[in-house]
Amino acid sequence: MTPASISKPAFSHASDHDSDAPGDIAARFDRTRSDHKTELTEDYVEMIAELIEVTGEARAADLSARFGVTAATVNNTIQRLQRDGLVNSEPYRSIFLTDKGRELAEACKRRHDVVESFLLSLGVPEEVARLDAEGIEHHCSQATLDAMQRHLSNVRNKKE
Repeated sequence: MTPASISKPAFSHASDHDSDAPGDIAARFDRTRSDHKTELTEDYVEMIAELIEVTGEARAADLSARFGVTAATVNNTIQRLQRDGLVNSEPYRSIFLTDKGRELAEACKRRHDVVESFLLSLGVPEEVARLDAEGIEHHCSQATLDAMQRHLSNVRNKKE
């Protein structure tokens, strides 16, 4: 199947929606761009927390292997996370989350778990749900997460 043969949803113009003022449209795109900016940070602190939990430490080489990126990419990201007050690290040493980094990692993990559980409750296969949750989690508002939680609670209550 070629890319040209894959069906795409029709593009929706602003004029197709009476309530979509240009400022509203711009705000939606601004939010998406903002979400994209935080994705990498969230992925790194979540992975560092997971490595520490599973192996007792997080090393740059482990992050490089897990993310499939070069050591230089990891080092640059870790330096930025240090400037943001999320991690502590010294050359050739383990990477540690600060309190702020740990709080962010825990929030990311909770959000990821809600999204993945929600997808599973809809019947999405486990591996697909895990992969999709990795992207979706960065773009869910608190209102959406709350709705997902309510859905999960309703599903659990119906099973009982």
